[in-house]
Amino acid sequence: MFPIADDNPRINTPYVTWSLIGACVLVYLWQFSLGANSGEIAVYQYGMIPARLFGGATLDPELATVPAWATVFTSMFMHGGWMHLGFNMLFLWIFGDNIEDSMGHVRYLVFYLTCGVAAALAQAVVNPGSTIPMVGASGAISGVLGAYLLLHPRATVRTMIFLGIFVTMVHLPALIVLGLWFLMQLVSATLSSSGEAGVAFWAHIGGFVAGMVLVPLFKKANVPLLQAAQYRPFQIERRRGPWG
Repeated sequence: MFPIADDNPRINTPYVTWSLIGACVLVYLWQFSLGANSGEIAVYQYGMIPARLFGGATLDPELATVPAWATVFTSMFMHGGWMHLGFNMLFLWIFGDNIEDSMGHVRYLVFYLTCGVAAALAQAVVNPGSTIPMVGASGAISGVLGAYLLLHPRATVRTMIFLGIFVTMVHLPALIVLGLWFLMQLVSATLSSSGEAGVAFWAHIGGFVAGMVLVPLFKKANVPLLQAAQYRPFQIERRRGPWG
């Protein structure tokens, strides 16, 4: 399944969501401009390294550009590749605007950063001795997904479903799309080795849980949880095969 849009109309212009997307894109362009070697050094400088965060390891003074605690924030705006960036920004684009509507611009920004911190700490606590840098906005965005699940569980998400050579576009409830996504993170985290480089599944889990816990505190008082769907779910828009 590959979500591409939701049916929730936004009320206000999502300035913070757009700014976060713009900031991540600009930071990645800067990373790309450094070249392979300097780009890798930048990941160690600004990525969150659990062992460094907890004082179990130190960087060369020339590389320690920012304090260890600050990397919890700087790591949120860095990415490991175009696809890493693209998938994260797609999810933020789809789900972020409605969460920003529900909280207002300032509270949404604080919520986003708080979820990112919770995600980074979750990953670090699981493997505190790791010297592998963690980068990416996915932990903070997972918080947005957790909030969306509580606010709009019945909203329909336009989802591409790949069935071999066939592609079908279906409107699925957010409860199914995000619930399956979270289940995949749990399974992947359980099966993966915490000491190896790869996807930070525990950061996704930590951010998602933080988003669900924090959304009642950050949403506007007049915004209800578990809102109704705007459109009918499970509608199939089109089906494509090898001959169109």
